[in-house]
Amino acid sequence: MFELVLRCPQNQLGPLSDALDALDALSVSVEDADAHTDAEEALFGEPGMPAPQEGWQRSMVCALYNSQALAKDALTILQQQEFFALCCVLEIREVPEQDWVRLTQSQFAPVEITSEFWIVPSWHEPPAQARIVIKLDPGLAFGTGTHPTTRMCLRWIAQQQTLGRVLDYGCGSGILAIGTAKFGATDIDAVDIDQTAVQSTALNAKANLVSLHAGTPDMATGVYQTVLANILALPLKVLAPLLWSHVAPGGWLVLAGILARQADEIKIAYAPYCQLEITSQEDGWIRMTAQR
Repeated sequence: MFELVLRCPQNQLGPLSDALDALDALSVSVEDADAHTDAEEALFGEPGMPAPQEGWQRSMVCALYNSQALAKDALTILQQQEFFALCCVLEIREVPEQDWVRLTQSQFAPVEITSEFWIVPSWHEPPAQARIVIKLDPGLAFGTGTHPTTRMCLRWIAQQQTLGRVLDYGCGSGILAIGTAKFGATDIDAVDIDQTAVQSTALNAKANLVSLHAGTPDMATGVYQTVLANILALPLKVLAPLLWSHVAPGGWLVLAGILARQADEIKIAYAPYCQLEITSQEDGWIRMTAQR
């Protein structure tokens, strides 16, 4: 395998990516060319929504090809295009053969939620200080404990004296629902519109020896002491009346998957029902909660 590595300005990223796709690149990845410097930019966006901007001021683009000849052929054609005048060729480099399973596993170490509460992949032993452990491997559904939104929700769960009946809306891997079971909840509904997520939640619950009900959102009925929704700002706004209707008197609504800059729009969406407060913030993401 060989990788064609280019640098381009922000306004040429779209044409360059489209061209590489047309030139049969096996994959195209884009990174901040100024990463790990004072000029590094943080970009956050949401699936299904327009990106806040197209790439970085200076983007590094890596296109993967089966052979050096194919990479060189693609570069020759690119250099003949008008838009390529402002782009820069960094290198064509060989990608060494690797044990991709081991490489992937090496990226997922145990994740500390609190000093005694950890998320641990199956290929690791729990740390000695871990008293409560969720066993979880990366899969097709969101939620491994590595994302700030997941960690903030799990820390909230760990801080509660009682969780009561629990609804995990948009459960993904089921990590939050499993977390509530680890902290004493016994009546747990974990729901998602994605059938893959429902299956992942059921399998992960079984692996962790906890009991919960996994299914589609129509399974959620009645009120709950704890309602968790770690999804995205847009669906959270749309779901405001539904989610609040499931919160029992004295119960808690916990929302995540929200960027700090989206706080006001979420507060406005929920204002007819409750007063949300920002109760945690990490790496540009926030957790918001309200009690009924």
